[in-house]
Amino acid sequence: MRVAVSRQDPYHLQVSRTGTGKFLVRNYQDVPQSKNSEETPVTPVVFSSCEPINTDRQGPTILGDRFLLLDAAAEGSALYKCVDVKTGQQLIAKALTPGDKVDEALLQAHLRLDGTGATSEIAGVVDVPGGRRYLLLEGHYGDLHAYVRARRRLREPEARRLFRQAARAVAKCHEKGVVLRDLKLRKFVFTDETRTRLRLESLEDAVIVEDLDDKLTDRRGCPAYVAPEVLCSGRAYSGKASDIWSLGVLLFTMLVGRYPFNGAEHASLFAKISRAQFLIPEGLSSRARCLIRTLLRRDPTERPDSEDVIRHPWLTRPIKSSGRSSHDQLVPEPINHSQD
Repeated sequence: MRVAVSRQDPYHLQVSRTGTGKFLVRNYQDVPQSKNSEETPVTPVVFSSCEPINTDRQGPTILGDRFLLLDAAAEGSALYKCVDVKTGQQLIAKALTPGDKVDEALLQAHLRLDGTGATSEIAGVVDVPGGRRYLLLEGHYGDLHAYVRARRRLREPEARRLFRQAARAVAKCHEKGVVLRDLKLRKFVFTDETRTRLRLESLEDAVIVEDLDDKLTDRRGCPAYVAPEVLCSGRAYSGKASDIWSLGVLLFTMLVGRYPFNGAEHASLFAKISRAQFLIPEGLSSRARCLIRTLLRRDPTERPDSEDVIRHPWLTRPIKSSGRSSHDQLVPEPINHSQD
């Protein structure tokens, strides 16, 4: 894409990309003249404010005199496509409102996990006039939901390789005190064109918990992935244990090609989830079936923690059986936007 951008820089900034993928921003007057000037410590950067390009009609928005903000990444999404006009790199931008508690939690969660490999790397944070801020994340090659849907279901070797990465990402989040709450296939994206490496994209709806207290009271999450205890109003529940349940739904869907709990209406769906009764089709290995049942236990105290999940024999030992289910159901499209 060729973009006409004014090269005037009213903020006297020098923007350079480092070997770690971060953007280093310095004022021209503050740039050291020594040979060691590139050794300045690099952290996620807050760019200077900038004005959108003024045109006779509504035109594109340039952030930080460098990033072209495009349309939404997906219909109904709060994420936007973004292009670095100097390098052509594809990015994802998330609009934040300074002072908003949810957006501040999102930013802090990303900062905690930046550099761990569990989530999309932070490319920068841009403040713009009008009290708006954009979190820039490195781009990706599609999400796991679309990938599974296109293939109907995954064979165990591939599902195991991808699920291992998903489970490790969740374990790293829990280690850093981040509970995801809205964990689902769409939250995982591919970092490479071969679609072999996964990471979490945006941490929307994530919450930071301190010490060992992960008790939550608010009800959030995708209906198809929500844990039984979250449906019990007025009761506190373990945020980490509810993430483990969602991992179980994710694994079942990858291997079978449909959700373990389905309902035309939310009431019937939630009734099935509350009973935690589901059937695993024939054809899966005994270890895969064991892990699914372990993750989808109705009692949250009986579920493994995230570190135990990645040590399960299905993920650590060779697969004995490569049997396939006879079912041929697709990953369903959501009934409405709140479903997934």
